[in-house]
Amino acid sequence: MSRRWTARLALAAGLAALLVLVVFGGLGSLVLMGVGWAGLGLTAAGVWWMLTHTGWIRALALLLVVAAPVAVLVLYAAAGLLWVVLVSLGLWLLAVGAGRAALADGTSPAMPERPVGRARRPFLIMNPRSGGGKVGKFRLAERARALGAEVVVLDPAHRQDVAELARRAVRDGADLLGVAGGDGTQALVAGVAAEHDIPFMVISAGTRNHFAMDLGLDRQDPSTCLEALTDGVELRVDIGHIHAGHVPTGEPADRNAGRVFVNNASFGVYAAVVQSPAYRDDKARTMLEMLPDLLTHHSGARLSVSAGPLTVDGPQAVLVSNNPYQRGDSAGLGRRERLDSGELGVLSVDVTSAAEAAQLLLYGGQGRGLTEVTAREVVVDADAPVIPVGVDGEALMLPTPVHCRLAPGALRVRVPRHRPGVPYSPPPVDWRRVRRLALTMGRVAAGRGAD
Repeated sequence: MSRRWTARLALAAGLAALLVLVVFGGLGSLVLMGVGWAGLGLTAAGVWWMLTHTGWIRALALLLVVAAPVAVLVLYAAAGLLWVVLVSLGLWLLAVGAGRAALADGTSPAMPERPVGRARRPFLIMNPRSGGGKVGKFRLAERARALGAEVVVLDPAHRQDVAELARRAVRDGADLLGVAGGDGTQALVAGVAAEHDIPFMVISAGTRNHFAMDLGLDRQDPSTCLEALTDGVELRVDIGHIHAGHVPTGEPADRNAGRVFVNNASFGVYAAVVQSPAYRDDKARTMLEMLPDLLTHHSGARLSVSAGPLTVDGPQAVLVSNNPYQRGDSAGLGRRERLDSGELGVLSVDVTSAAEAAQLLLYGGQGRGLTEVTAREVVVDADAPVIPVGVDGEALMLPTPVHCRLAPGALRVRVPRHRPGVPYSPPPVDWRRVRRLALTMGRVAAGRGAD
């Protein structure tokens, strides 16, 4: 189906959703919509109260979260209009899906790649515990050695400095560095590769493999990443640098670089929770115990964020990413369309009341509690000398202020010539654009027919 007809389907389905409510619900359709919105608002408020309180207030909030949607459904059923609501909701979901599909051009702008020759002395570091043992399951070490790579398999019983292993390999003549492991390990070795301007190779043997996903690699079968050793191409991507303490303004990102991140650095609530010794043993309980004080600023440092001309005071959570995450991604914060935009993504959350929490839910993530910008440099300061920071999933304690800077095109990444590609996520629905697409393209087609 053409984009024009998909846009028309979106408009027709949206209109049908409204007509079903009006025709079969009558004047009660307005009451139906009001009850539905009220139920959503109460649910969001209940979630907020549940996260920011303990004891009997948390218990009552949990009851509200369960009771509000159930009560809405019971009211609809009692009025004999439950089927009307379900049909209208189904049509609206069809309208939104068709609208997103109409606005999508079906392709994701690819990062430039260039052909390269085969590495003479590739050096790979593999973590046998990553991803539940993917290194052993897919026989990655044996396969890599058969392709001529030197492989070091880390000893789980002893902590090893992977960055030092990589530097030693470079001194011994390695002309490519690679990692089969989590994103934290990837970032440490990527920093060494960027420092020496030699290619870096990602093997998707971690648990989440966010960096591998955004490079378009196969996350299901990490052995396919080894094809980069024999039939690879090279991408130039950005990397982030995180500097702790006072850094002279305007100093290049690659000087006294500090810690490298390939995905993101998180500050505030999440970073504080993962620092807790109890977090590994019982994540859910630890979060529920710590969140009330952290979200209400009764514990933890008060942050201040500067991103270009924008300053945000007192956010509860801040995420600084190496290139911005996509908007409208149904999977949430997880995908970056490009890794070479030259911009950091900044997401700041500051929700201070149940009303603001409800607003974020009702307006699809739009509201005063959420700030989203891009910048070349971000400074996170606090009213404490040291703050918790999560860097590519690694929990750190860093002195303030913390500077995040981007080094555009600093990392040469070697990837297989043939790979799945970056998952494409259609853009959010813009109904004005959908309407313009449905009508304007028809007029253009009519004009061409007249010629």
